[in-house]
Amino acid sequence: MNCIETLLIDRKYMRENDMLEKDEIFSKVLRAGRRTYFFDVRATKADDYYITITESKKFTEEDGSFHFKKHKIYLYKEDFAAFSEILEEMTAYVLNHKGEEVISERHQRDFKREYQQETVEEKPASEKSFTDIDFDDI
Repeated sequence: MNCIETLLIDRKYMRENDMLEKDEIFSKVLRAGRRTYFFDVRATKADDYYITITESKKFTEEDGSFHFKKHKIYLYKEDFAAFSEILEEMTAYVLNHKGEEVISERHQRDFKREYQQETVEEKPASEKSFTDIDFDDI
């Protein structure tokens, strides 16, 4: 199944399970690996607008079937300015302190493994511990 099919199934699932909300007025989608973010402008009964931000995450079962878990935020106009200000502050903080390079748990494990291999390989023979045995030593 390709990304577009998965996205369409995800979107259909969300609509079928969210019948209480009105249709979107304006929508944008951000696909990020197993996560998909939906940004939707919706209308209240009084025809005022608000935003929903939905994170949908795909989980695959051992038998190949899958399901989606979603988390939703409702953002109303009276909160836009404060929300935007705090989001900007938080993203700036992260980027200023950690940069734009992504270091995930998987990357961190790979980094630690590579680092450990490099340090073992770089040790002179006189500094090797008893457990640092090469097959050539046998």
